[in-house]
Amino acid sequence: MSEEITKPNYSADSIQALEGMEHVRMRPSMYIGDVGMRGLHHLVYEVVDNSIDEAMAGHCTNIEVIIHKNNAVSVKDNGRGIPVGQHKKEGVSALEVVMTKIGAGGKFDKDSYKVSGGLHGVGVSCVNALSEHLKATVFREGKIWQQEYERGKALYPVKPVGESDENGTVVTFVPDASIFTQTIEYNYETLSARMRELSYLNKHLRISLTDERTEDEEGNYPSENFYSEEGLPEFVSYLDATREQLTAGVIAMEGEKNGIPVEVAMVYNTSYTENLHSYVNNINTHEGGTHLSGFRRGLTNTLKKYAENSGMLDKLKFDIAGDDFREGLTAIISVKVAEPQFEGQTKTKLGNREVTSAVSQAVSEMLNDYLEENPGDAKTIVQKVILAAQARHAARKAREMVQRKTVMSIGGLPGKLSDCSETDPEKCEIFLVEGDSAGGTAKQGRDRMFQAILPLRGKILNVEKAMQHKVFENEEIKNMFTALGVTIGTEEDSKALNLEKLRYNKIVIMCDADVDGSHIATLILTFFFRYMKELIENGHVYIATPPLYLVKKGQKRAYAWNDDQRDLTAQQMGGSVSIQRYKGLGEMNAEQLWDTTMNPEFRTLRQVTIDNLSEADRVFSMLMGDEVPPRREFIEKNAKYANIDA
Repeated sequence: MSEEITKPNYSADSIQALEGMEHVRMRPSMYIGDVGMRGLHHLVYEVVDNSIDEAMAGHCTNIEVIIHKNNAVSVKDNGRGIPVGQHKKEGVSALEVVMTKIGAGGKFDKDSYKVSGGLHGVGVSCVNALSEHLKATVFREGKIWQQEYERGKALYPVKPVGESDENGTVVTFVPDASIFTQTIEYNYETLSARMRELSYLNKHLRISLTDERTEDEEGNYPSENFYSEEGLPEFVSYLDATREQLTAGVIAMEGEKNGIPVEVAMVYNTSYTENLHSYVNNINTHEGGTHLSGFRRGLTNTLKKYAENSGMLDKLKFDIAGDDFREGLTAIISVKVAEPQFEGQTKTKLGNREVTSAVSQAVSEMLNDYLEENPGDAKTIVQKVILAAQARHAARKAREMVQRKTVMSIGGLPGKLSDCSETDPEKCEIFLVEGDSAGGTAKQGRDRMFQAILPLRGKILNVEKAMQHKVFENEEIKNMFTALGVTIGTEEDSKALNLEKLRYNKIVIMCDADVDGSHIATLILTFFFRYMKELIENGHVYIATPPLYLVKKGQKRAYAWNDDQRDLTAQQMGGSVSIQRYKGLGEMNAEQLWDTTMNPEFRTLRQVTIDNLSEADRVFSMLMGDEVPPRREFIEKNAKYANIDA
């Protein structure tokens, strides 16, 4: 007897018409990117963006951000205060419209805001929809107005709750744990980096950040105040603090071209990397766009013309490329665009064509003036460019050797690579393992079907302090390129990795859990950040977390990843226990390494992400550069258990 299968009818009633707030809760990633740590912090940025808009319009000078004990966040500003009068079309207070209607707000009224920040334009209503509870307090027209919401729905009409001579808005919200299932705990450093960045991008604006979740012995909360008098020049100096400058000071300009406000600040240093950071309406456009193209065009044309006229290029036997003019350059480009058009995979690439010529003209005028007024600096910059061109020719040969080796058949793979048998990259992962000893153990313990092992000999080259051709000549780096299957484009317009050739979906850095292991992991991450940033941005890079201890009592065994876990485990076992401290991966046998660090069912992998590009740039240059004091200070501040080995 056959079983009858009842199929649901597909009718008009099957179509769900989700409106506004319901749709945000059903598909939150469409609005804030994801529901992990990045999306959680994006809630704060959306609320702060409203206050920043008030500042850009000239109505706000102070913003306070407070993280409360329950991970609620308050954002307070001294702007005009969100209007509370009745909205003609909606029939309720304008405050309620702003808080509960997607797409509502003053940003769409060009009389209220000529330029506004915020990437997606969903604003505070999106934050309201994804909050368990939100309270909006408005200081306006001599009164204090208030309304509260639960998961985006108003609990009562907007009402006056007091009187005040102040103006401004306070928004306090608690993220909804049913949406943010991974965590609702905010990272202070992540918020601090963004608030600092915003203070540089909006000079004369005071931004404070306070964390009420912890306090010192005197009862004070961790707090920072951010304020920039000069803006971008100070930002460049902050980012380049650990690099050796070539020029006497920061080259900067601020003005308006074709109705577009343009700010640029730049400085040359002795490094071999190009560090360009571009912003549109305070949004970090890490995919670049027309404003970055305009900067590059203006820089290249102006410097090339000056170099040719100076006669310094007469003996050069080959042409200088655009890349050569940007080696050792740190620059920030910030534009304000009334109606920005974003493109790219993550909608952070500016597409407005009119911006290219505006930025190009502004940069050309700025550079012309600077070069004429500072002939000594001009000569130093051109000499740097010539050296970069010579090094580029050497690097091209080295890169071509890597690419020839990479595109060869499977026989051309590194001899130390123990590949997996699976051929679908989506199912494959590779472990970059510190040393041959640990590599041998990993080979024995892995699942050969989908896990590949590439042992790395010692500490790889510090790419932060190496010329490009030295990087491509390094044996360990060549092995990584070849094993991963990717190459870097040789021309200026195609420098991106060919990710379609990537042979493994997961790239796992597996090093000893000690100071040396951390240093090696940082060296590898520095290489990825400088030469394979797309791997990180596309979520392919992970760090393995091997245990520090094995706690034993009789037949009982348990692993611990930190001192607190070790003590708790020993206490739970009771009596006399044996504790083994793993000094390195090589001390574990293959079974132990598989059980704790490689088995997908039980292991913990930390995915490497870039929350703030400019801050990541600063940290890598500081950690891997020549300046010891800032590196020591960073380690002391960020490592709970660390032997300072600077």
